[in-house]
Amino acid sequence: MLTPLLAIAILHWAVLLIPGFNFVLIGQLAAGGSRTMAVSAVAGMTTATLAWAVLAVAGVGIVFTAHPALRLLAQMAGGLYLLYLAAKLWCAGRQVSDASAPVLSAVAAFRTGFMTSALNPKIALFYGSVFATALPQDPPLVLVWLAVLLVFVNSVVWHSSLALLLSRPSIQRAYLRNHQTLNRLSGALVGAYGAKLIASTMAELRVRFA
Repeated sequence: MLTPLLAIAILHWAVLLIPGFNFVLIGQLAAGGSRTMAVSAVAGMTTATLAWAVLAVAGVGIVFTAHPALRLLAQMAGGLYLLYLAAKLWCAGRQVSDASAPVLSAVAAFRTGFMTSALNPKIALFYGSVFATALPQDPPLVLVWLAVLLVFVNSVVWHSSLALLLSRPSIQRAYLRNHQTLNRLSGALVGAYGAKLIASTMAELRVRFA
């Protein structure tokens, strides 16, 4: 039972350690706002991650494969949402920073973290492929749920560590000294992720309907 769980852990950490949109969002909220904001966003992200992992076990990845239109629709929605966040970050770069005024409430930060992960159907495909690759054929139910718990705990540990590290006072002071530049850089990166997601979706649509 340990061998498939170890394989899943290695594959999952290999993906987690690659900086992506979640890293940018956590860094922005932690350094530019407060630890509460960052941790709330992490709670939202990991909740959505757990939901996708459970759905992957339930076969949603197979559904997305069999009905790619559903996946493409979700990807397009995710790309548009990222562009919306990018615009907000870019505009925030024009404002005067105020360390005593958080940009988001805890609820809003949770919602932002949740939506960014919930609108990324590739998470379900990733978990589906990892579980299919690492788990034996007809695995016992306890092994399946241990695998789901494993990826959830991995996500909580990694993203919470980022939130705690990047919300240190020294990093926040450095952020505030370069508030405008870093906000716009974050906006540009988030916008690039959104544009890439939309572009890949449009390219796939062209291939399918050519």
